[in-house]
Amino acid sequence: MTVQPGGTGRLPERAAAGPDPQARVLTIPNALSVARLAGLPVFLWLALARALNQQSRLGQLLDPAADRLYIVATIIALAIRAIIPWWLVGLLAARELLLGVVLARLRSRGYEPLQVSFVGKAATLCLYYAFPLLLLGAHAGTFGQIARIVGWAMAIWGTALYWCAAGLYLVQSRGLLAAGESDPGDCPP
Repeated sequence: MTVQPGGTGRLPERAAAGPDPQARVLTIPNALSVARLAGLPVFLWLALARALNQQSRLGQLLDPAADRLYIVATIIALAIRAIIPWWLVGLLAARELLLGVVLARLRSRGYEPLQVSFVGKAATLCLYYAFPLLLLGAHAGTFGQIARIVGWAMAIWGTALYWCAAGLYLVQSRGLLAAGESDPGDCPP
């Protein structure tokens, strides 16, 4: 080791203690950031495809499935961390189970899945905002408190809209099934 003029010849304590933890590259937060950055071109491509009126049957099936899977994964993670209560998980899961039964009944009669309603999209949007805000609200301070209040407002509103959309789907399904039972010739192939 070379000693600089006026130096003590000792290494700085940080270097002597080992590698700097801030210099690590392979971490979960870094992987998430890279995944978000990689998703940006995909998002732009999908947004432009939507603007160009490119729709497909597969997209009609994948879009609501992706929404539900993101919400399920998020609410389970937040419930495990005790950021949201398990009763909210149960309330959202009960809605999904109910609509799953309705969808199975429609399919058994030859009907396609119902179109996503504006109310359902609004509910999903509210929940997409609610859960990150509730996660931010888990931190101390004024910003955390504001995020928690707004997050809970969005969660309550989103859950209410989610159930309103379910009610609309139930009414629509009931009408389709009743029409199919009263006139078997009108049943879809």
